[in-house]
Amino acid sequence: MESMTLHRGRLIDHILLVVEDFEASKDFYTAVLSALEIPVITTANDYLLADELVVASRHSPEAAGKLTGRHHLAFQARDRDRVDAFYHAARTHGGRDNGAPGERHYHPGYYAAFVLDPQGKNIEAVYHGEAERSAGSVAISFTQ
Repeated sequence: MESMTLHRGRLIDHILLVVEDFEASKDFYTAVLSALEIPVITTANDYLLADELVVASRHSPEAAGKLTGRHHLAFQARDRDRVDAFYHAARTHGGRDNGAPGERHYHPGYYAAFVLDPQGKNIEAVYHGEAERSAGSVAISFTQ
């Protein structure tokens, strides 16, 4: 049996992105998650798991052979440097610019970068400015 610990935030439990080109997506998400200091927990022939995020091939059992509609995914970043690192990693690993790092109008201190992943999905890294968190994450441990 394998033991796993997942770290969950307060709003999103998990997101499944179904992709056509899994190898390109695996390279892209491994790089951008590394830039954000978020570890990839496991990868297999047809999926990647990183805490709340699952990226799966359309041929995986989770996708049942279907691609779904438009997606937007925003990763939390610890600071502006992590947003910048995300953008650089994304552009180096097949991502296309969809909004260079900078302040946005959503609220004061909203610093973000946007890229289109290899499948054209809108992916963001955002730092909301100085804020207090009750905890870095919630740890969920289990054995499978």
